[in-house]
Amino acid sequence: MKKYGRTFHLPMSPGAGSDDKVMSSIEGLQVEDLVVTEKMDGENTTIHANGSHARSPDSRYHPSRDWLKAFAANISPYLSEGERIIGENLYARHSVAYDALPSYFLGFSWIVGGEVQAWDRTLERFAQLDISPVPTIYRGPYRMRLFEDLAQSLDPSRQEGFVARTGDSFAETEMPTRMGKYVREGHVQSDLHWMKSELVPNKLRRN
Repeated sequence: MKKYGRTFHLPMSPGAGSDDKVMSSIEGLQVEDLVVTEKMDGENTTIHANGSHARSPDSRYHPSRDWLKAFAANISPYLSEGERIIGENLYARHSVAYDALPSYFLGFSWIVGGEVQAWDRTLERFAQLDISPVPTIYRGPYRMRLFEDLAQSLDPSRQEGFVARTGDSFAETEMPTRMGKYVREGHVQSDLHWMKSELVPNKLRRN
């Protein structure tokens, strides 16, 4: 089991805390094929051939992870060793309340042997495994003030932020330069951590 690497904050992200990492430069994101997806307010989770785990492989039990473990049990048999699906476990409400999710697990990365796969291939793999991806809010060339404009377009009542990454594949070790996140100011609304609060499930979209 391997812990998913930390996504650094974009330099203009107001939600970066004192213990967060911030990109020193966005040069690695100034590409012709940039993918920007919504940053969902859930728990970072990895699904692999032997099961699943939250960000830390030795995470303790929490009832919000029961649904995810059952979901992962249907995915894991189709994954090879060294293949990991990364996404958000959105079963428990954190700071943002969702009322129309397509699934309680939304994928945002597919890693094989230490390589973050290209976005198009990632979406193809998600489709094969019946995994819903996080929403894409922009795809195209980088331009000046793109991130500022996307930040202005967010609805702070229901969106935490966004994650930008290059559309092509890259080594997992290159994550600090090939992807970055924007988190809105005042994202955390309570001093009490969600794991210590009453478990309130988010809501799924009605078919």
